[in-house]
Amino acid sequence: MNSLLQVAPGVQGVAYAVVVAVGGVAGALLLGLGLAAFFRRRSRSYLLVALALGALVARAGVAAASAVGVVGPDAHHFGEHVLDVVMAGLVVAAVYYARDVRAEAAS
Repeated sequence: MNSLLQVAPGVQGVAYAVVVAVGGVAGALLLGLGLAAFFRRRSRSYLLVALALGALVARAGVAAASAVGVVGPDAHHFGEHVLDVVMAGLVVAAVYYARDVRAEAAS
């Protein structure tokens, strides 16, 4: 395996590593909060949001795997776009489901 500095040497390689690491940690913290909210509320909407946050963490994982040479550039690019679609779909589903549940509760 290559180190991050071998893949992208110089300041840009360090900056990339820092951005991916900070993004991964922030995503993991958000995922933890999302899971805590789901376990507290036990609703499908909260589960869908937590899954979307999991896709955010997976996105950072794909970037890290690409930086160390585990994932090639084409797979990295495609994987990140797939995860973007997954995140967007999960968030839209969560909002749609929350709206549907709220409308039923008001009836």
